[in-house]
Amino acid sequence: MRITEFMVLRNDLKTVRSAARDVPDACARGTVRLRVDRFALTSNNITYGAFGEAMHYWDFFPAPEAAWGIIPVWGFAEVEASACEGVVAGERFYGYWPMASHAILTPDRVTKTGFADCAPHRRALHEVYNRYQRCAGDPDYLVADEPHIMLLRPLFATSFLIDDFLADNDFFGARTVVLSSASSKTAMGTAFCLSHHARGRPGIEVIGLTSVANRAFVERLGVYDRVIDYEALATLPEETAAVYVDMSGSARVRAALHEHFGYHLKYSCAVGGTHWESLGTAGGLPGPRPVLFFAPAQIKKRNADWGAAELQARIGAAWKAFMLPVRGTAGHAPWVRAIEAAGPAAVEKVYRDLLAGSVPPDEGHILTLAA
Repeated sequence: MRITEFMVLRNDLKTVRSAARDVPDACARGTVRLRVDRFALTSNNITYGAFGEAMHYWDFFPAPEAAWGIIPVWGFAEVEASACEGVVAGERFYGYWPMASHAILTPDRVTKTGFADCAPHRRALHEVYNRYQRCAGDPDYLVADEPHIMLLRPLFATSFLIDDFLADNDFFGARTVVLSSASSKTAMGTAFCLSHHARGRPGIEVIGLTSVANRAFVERLGVYDRVIDYEALATLPEETAAVYVDMSGSARVRAALHEHFGYHLKYSCAVGGTHWESLGTAGGLPGPRPVLFFAPAQIKKRNADWGAAELQARIGAAWKAFMLPVRGTAGHAPWVRAIEAAGPAAVEKVYRDLLAGSVPPDEGHILTLAA
């Protein structure tokens, strides 16, 4: 049989291609073949590509040629064929997939809730990305929720953990949190958590940095205390003790913010790369050196502090609260609209629009390469 894969040149994210290759009809012993039914494509996936080398995102689903990479995506897939006990054809799973029509995995630790992929090349990669959730084993699973789960659940987990990390460190002595790329879905979730988690944190101000084009949308969300255009950064009081949560990755914005706040900047947290073409380096800046946020590290800490079940319960409760404004309520438009399309041309168009930063912030794209 033939599978289709969407690949990008690892050293040039603008160079892409879709290609088909043949794989055996029968699964090798211990493996399963899944049809990647639907996946979300957001600016988060552009971050995966931008940090592909540093964070090993290219290692999950190696491309047939070393110069090329397959960007991972979150979505749903169905088992087409199985040579693994405990996983049967027709089952549906949620998880981390290649941007492709199919995925071949090697399940291990199979339970009623799912399994972990134990393919040799993934054993050194973090468990968070290697775990696949069986839809039939999830009591909260609803087909109607799939678009929002794909688009936002992985991002919201990161949002929750950023909020938790900052609170766990008492905001490094600051009382102002500045988020760049404030219209991005991860920033929206982070601002929601910062604003809505009942943790007794009076006096924490959440400021969103965004483009002029997205300012009205960001203000409408109601989760930022203030919304500032990038060009107006200098209007913030220089003596403010602040934390910077960098969703954009823009070297220009990062330098401007560090130079503006200087030693009043208490912590600089690098998260995303929505401004992927201007990432630059993080050295030689006034104030603290930017530190890359790695969500699995905070998961590991909280699993030790609270236990995995308690952490998941807390994320789940926050997720349910977040879904209310995301879906929209009476008199309020939804924060995110799911838009679906199929085929290599559709995937390439959305991918290029994301690279160009031209996707409206209230759009969420659900795609498929499967025939």
